[in-house]
Amino acid sequence: MKVKSKVRRMAIVLKMAFVIFLQVYWYKLRKKPESDWELLWIKIGKRFRNTLFELEGLLIKIGQLLSIRADLLPHGFINQIQDLTDHVPPSEWGEIKEILEREWGTSIEEHFLSIEEKAVASASIGEVYKAVLKSGEEVAIKVQRPDIQSIIKTDFRTLRVIIWFADHLVPLPKGFINFKVLFKELKEVIERELDFSQEKNVLLSFKERFKENESVIIPGVYDELSTSSVLVMDWLDGIKVTDKVRLNELGINRGDLVEGIMKVFLPQWLEPGVFHADPHSGNMLVSREGKIILLDFGMVGEISNSDAIYFQKLIEGLLSKNYVKAVDSLVHLGFLLPEADPRIMEKLLAEMMTIQPNQLKNMDLVAMKLEMNDMIQALPIQVPTRFVFLGRSFVTIEGVLRGLATDEELMALFKPIFMNWLKQKGNNKWSFISYWLQSQPVFKFFYSIAEFLKLPKTLEELKETEQRREFQFTLYENSKQRLFYLSASSAIGILVGIYTEHDFIMQLCIGVTALSSFGYLVFSYKLRKWMKFMHEKRR
Repeated sequence: MKVKSKVRRMAIVLKMAFVIFLQVYWYKLRKKPESDWELLWIKIGKRFRNTLFELEGLLIKIGQLLSIRADLLPHGFINQIQDLTDHVPPSEWGEIKEILEREWGTSIEEHFLSIEEKAVASASIGEVYKAVLKSGEEVAIKVQRPDIQSIIKTDFRTLRVIIWFADHLVPLPKGFINFKVLFKELKEVIERELDFSQEKNVLLSFKERFKENESVIIPGVYDELSTSSVLVMDWLDGIKVTDKVRLNELGINRGDLVEGIMKVFLPQWLEPGVFHADPHSGNMLVSREGKIILLDFGMVGEISNSDAIYFQKLIEGLLSKNYVKAVDSLVHLGFLLPEADPRIMEKLLAEMMTIQPNQLKNMDLVAMKLEMNDMIQALPIQVPTRFVFLGRSFVTIEGVLRGLATDEELMALFKPIFMNWLKQKGNNKWSFISYWLQSQPVFKFFYSIAEFLKLPKTLEELKETEQRREFQFTLYENSKQRLFYLSASSAIGILVGIYTEHDFIMQLCIGVTALSSFGYLVFSYKLRKWMKFMHEKRR
């Protein structure tokens, strides 16, 4: 790592965090317009990105995880950290060799005929090297980056300081960004990915799950060479699923490829079990025979039996407008934090479901009912990480499929695959959803789910807008009141000046009276203009 001093590393991160906090405070005090805020978040994102590349380690992984939290963070910031995965420089070979020999307890030559000293892939936690076993098989060796354990401990301590400061001192809407919950989720995800033995178990579970699916290839694992810090797998050659030129050269039918991808990922999204959370084109290849190759199972999510049941109930509740059932499902799924009021959520869902998801982007926020603000204040909600990963998995695959076929072709392929899945599972409980789905454009349905996952961000924006409006109204009202008292006091001062024949007092009070009266008229006009935004009960 470039920065090995723990103290210096913590100092760099804390300095970055406090500079960001100060910038946000300054913009809030100066009441900067939205366009300036967007530029600020872009600037903050660039600073954050540069610091991550300087320090590497846990911070890169945090950046990757935050890049999928568009429900919590500004788009200008998110856009600056979206491509962190592909630009992590590899470590020195000498350090990697030392780790491998320490983990195996023997020299590399004991197991391998050859090993390429240049990494074929390099990420924040691990790197991949190509090698040939003494038995002749080509393998991929995934090894943890040097000093990663020590660096992660340091970074977690630093992050706890930042989380405490943000949670107690930063003026953010309480309940909408629960920093403690976010920190806990980040810690769990990173600790799981740091243990390669867990990734090995996930890989083996995928291999077992798709053992009868001849269109999917999952690499095998060499258990005797795999540890918590090293994972040795089959080396699989393939082309990127987005490489249309090579697909055409090999004569691979795109319709068959799309159908194969759908059959691989649909069960992952709808059935209990582990799903691949990062199926980008580098982790999903196509063999010369047209088979799908899945790689890198470090970032995964899990749908429990309970999640599957309550997710189904949530969809049924929303479609049938049974909001009591929908809110109960949200509670069990973890969307509502403990302090949330379910009854208020039911009212809010009833309000929100009268609006089409794509209308939220074009909605006139000033015209929103003032009661919405009261609802929002009573709704501490946050999307659990496992569902953010589910959304990431779906959106990534949707992007891949849209590059291979048109919407009409995708819909024609998806419906029979989905209905066949229902038939195979004998899952009659999904029948209500399936009937509704058959009458809808398939990706419009999933788009509405993606928009629903962004609901906390939308609510936060609505709440902030209402808070600004309330603050502005209070400012005008208080200013008008103070100017009235000043005018009345100055008028009395004029009378005192006339009575005492003190020209200076009289002239000064006349000037103050004129200015304060003018200010009173200006703020009265602004207040009347602003009153049209207030609810009738507040006028």
